[in-house]
Amino acid sequence: MTAEHRFHRPEGQAHGRREHTVISWAFTFRMRQYVKASLWIVPLFGIILGVFLAECAIAADRADWQPNGWRYSATTASGVLSAIVGAMVALLGFVVTIGVLVVQQATGTLSPRYMRLWYRDRLQKAVLATFTGTFAFAFSLLRSIESNSVPDLGVTLAGAAVAVSLLLLLVYLNRFTHNLRPVAIADLVGRMGENVLTHGAAVIRDAEPRADAPLPSDDPVMSISSERGGAIQAFNVAALVAEATRHDCTFVVRHLIGDFVPPGTVLVEVHGGEPSPDPQHVAGLIALGAERTIEQDPAFALRILVDIAIRALSPAVNDPTTAVQLLNHIESFLHTTGNSELPGRYVLADDQGRPRLVLRGRDWEDYLQLAVCEIREYGASSVQVCRRLRALLEGLLDSLPPAHRPAVRAELELLREAVDRKFADPVRRALAHTADSQGIGGRHRPGERTPRGDQWCRDVSPRGRERPCR
Repeated sequence: MTAEHRFHRPEGQAHGRREHTVISWAFTFRMRQYVKASLWIVPLFGIILGVFLAECAIAADRADWQPNGWRYSATTASGVLSAIVGAMVALLGFVVTIGVLVVQQATGTLSPRYMRLWYRDRLQKAVLATFTGTFAFAFSLLRSIESNSVPDLGVTLAGAAVAVSLLLLLVYLNRFTHNLRPVAIADLVGRMGENVLTHGAAVIRDAEPRADAPLPSDDPVMSISSERGGAIQAFNVAALVAEATRHDCTFVVRHLIGDFVPPGTVLVEVHGGEPSPDPQHVAGLIALGAERTIEQDPAFALRILVDIAIRALSPAVNDPTTAVQLLNHIESFLHTTGNSELPGRYVLADDQGRPRLVLRGRDWEDYLQLAVCEIREYGASSVQVCRRLRALLEGLLDSLPPAHRPAVRAELELLREAVDRKFADPVRRALAHTADSQGIGGRHRPGERTPRGDQWCRDVSPRGRERPCR
C-alpha cells in the first residue's frame, strides 16, 4: 500500500512491483492549476527580469553611445528613480485594493466559483509583473548612481516603463470596470464552457462515443482507490488508454469529471490484464483537487451561470432582470450542448478496436436539469423569469434533435405546474404562462395564442398588444 492510494488485489497475484520515482501526471496537473491561479509567480519573474535588464542597461551605458539629450545629472537621476520606485509601490497597492473589491463583489453578488477563473486573468498578472519589474529595474539603477557615474540609458528606459505601466493600468481599469457586470461574466464563462464542450475537453475530443458498446462482463481483478478525497479535475485519457493497452486490460472509471470522491472511494476498476497494472501509476493519471476546474468539465461553467442567476433571485437581492440576462447565455450553452454528441458513456479503443477505457459522461438531461431546475424553483414567483424560461424551453423544442425533445417537454410541464402553484389569480397566471424572450417586454402579435391556465384565447386588441383573456 502506498502513502497516497490503496488498492485491492485478489489472492495469488504476484506482489512484485516496480517502484515509480517519477512525478505523477496528477501532481503536475495540480501544479499547473496552482501556477495558473497564482498571483505571485508572474510578478516574481517580473522582478527577476527587471534586475537583469537593469544590469544590461548599466553595461550598455559604459559604451558611451547615447546622445546628449539622454544624459542626466546624478541628482536628477536619483530623484527620478526614487519617484518611480515610490510610484510603483503605490500602484501595486492600488491594484491589490481593486483585487480585494473584486473578491468582495464576486462573493457577495456573483458566485464564489467565478473567483477560480478570475485568478487566472492574464492581464492582471501582466499589470502586476510590469509594476514589480519596473520597481526592480528602477531600484537596481538607483543603487548604481554615483557622482561621476549615472546610468543615463537606464533612467530613460525607466521613464518609458512607467508610461507602459500607466497604459496597462488604464486598460486594466477599463476591462474590469466593464467586465465585472454579471452579463459580461456570463458571456465570458458561457464561451469558455462552450469551447471546452466542443474543442477543449480531452475526454470528449478523444473519445469514441460508443454508448452501445458492452461493458466488461467479468468481475474486476483490481479496484484502485484513493486515500485522499477531492473533486475529480481531469483524466489523462491518452495515458490511461496506453496503460490499459500495455497490460491488455480494460479500465472502467466509476465517476464523472467534477464528482467529489471521499477517501477510500474506488476510482478505477480493472478488468482482465496480465500482468496487472501498477495501481499507483493508474491512480496518478486521475487528478484530484479541492474544487472543480473547467479544463475538462463544461458543466462547471454552467454551474457558475446558474449560481449567479439564483443569487440574483434571492429575496435579499431581488434582481430578476439579471437572472433573465443569465438565461440568455444559458440558452446559448444549451443549444450548443443539445447539438453535441452526448452518449452518456464513452468507450475508448486501442488501434485494434478493442475497448480499453470506459468513461461516464453527462447526457442531455443532466445539462438541461442543471440549467433550469434551480432557476425554476427560486424564480417561480417572478413573472419575468417564468416567461423567459418558457421562451427558452420552447426555443429548444424548435431547434434540437427529436431525441432531446421529451426532456424539454418534461421541463415545460414542471414549469407549468410551478406557475400554477405560485399564481392563484387567472390573469397573472396567464401572463406568467406566456413565453417572452425579454422576460417582460416582448409584444405579442395579433392573433397569437396566449395561454390561460389550461385554456387558450386569441389577442384581438386593436393595436396588437397583450390582453388577458376574458
